[in-house]
Amino acid sequence: MIREGGGIPLAVTLTGGNRHDITQLPPLVKTIPPARGRRGRPRRKPDVLVADYGYDDEPYRDQLRQRGITPLSSRKRTRDTSQPVRWVVEQTLALLHQFRRPATRWERRTDLHHDFLNLATSLICWRRLPEQIR
Repeated sequence: MIREGGGIPLAVTLTGGNRHDITQLPPLVKTIPPARGRRGRPRRKPDVLVADYGYDDEPYRDQLRQRGITPLSSRKRTRDTSQPVRWVVEQTLALLHQFRRPATRWERRTDLHHDFLNLATSLICWRRLPEQIR
């Protein structure tokens, strides 16, 4: 899951239980939808990607740099306290786990589980929207 700084999930993917998360990073970055706002062309990529220790791999860092994204992931086997924003990712996982179905997979079919995951992220987005927009 990729989310923006305010708590709204941008892209979600579903993988097998034994797959490493970093293998899904490039396809997940490609699925980020365009963000409208200011005049001009909509933004298609973030400026910075903050991640935890599991995403510390130099080939993937190079792929992000080639796309114009600055990777900010902690190095493995170091005590890096320079990233106070890493808790944001954990907060999103906690928000997702408040829903029972996506937290524990009960369905055998992956399409049903993916649909419940999309529904949960949609509800998170709805709750994060300000009252003026609703």
